[in-house]
Amino acid sequence: MPGREYRGRQNFLRRLTRDIWRPGFAMLTAEAPDLVGCAYGFPVPRDGSWWSGFRGTLPKDVEQLTASGRVFAIRGMLVRPTERHQGLADRLQERLLTDHRALLGATLVDRTHRAACAGFQSRGWRSIGLVYRPPGPAVLRALVLPRGEPTAAELDP
Repeated sequence: MPGREYRGRQNFLRRLTRDIWRPGFAMLTAEAPDLVGCAYGFPVPRDGSWWSGFRGTLPKDVEQLTASGRVFAIRGMLVRPTERHQGLADRLQERLLTDHRALLGATLVDRTHRAACAGFQSRGWRSIGLVYRPPGPAVLRALVLPRGEPTAAELDP
């Protein structure tokens, strides 16, 4: 489809421009020696607004971890095609989550984007349901990556 790549780039830049203003925004880059990948995100707000539009009941552990401030949203992950299958995406996501002491990673992916959903799921992410966000028609798949069992102190907001 003509212009598809341009629209994709414009959408990415629009999301990135909006996200960099979120509290706690972080971006990691990987170079070898040129830029070969990046990942970015921010802490999920404790008020649960990240999950607005979630259909059904949010899993209790996800709700508790969100309220505790220990959930980090990975909003973007880009890896050059020549660097894929080298574990770079795993290392970037692990570093972002570790740096922010997250007990749960979270992301929202257009459910029709099968390659992205499969990529996250192949790295241990699990689907917990669907999120509907107007005004667009897109239905997003909510994926989470648990990172160990939280202690009672870690769940106390």
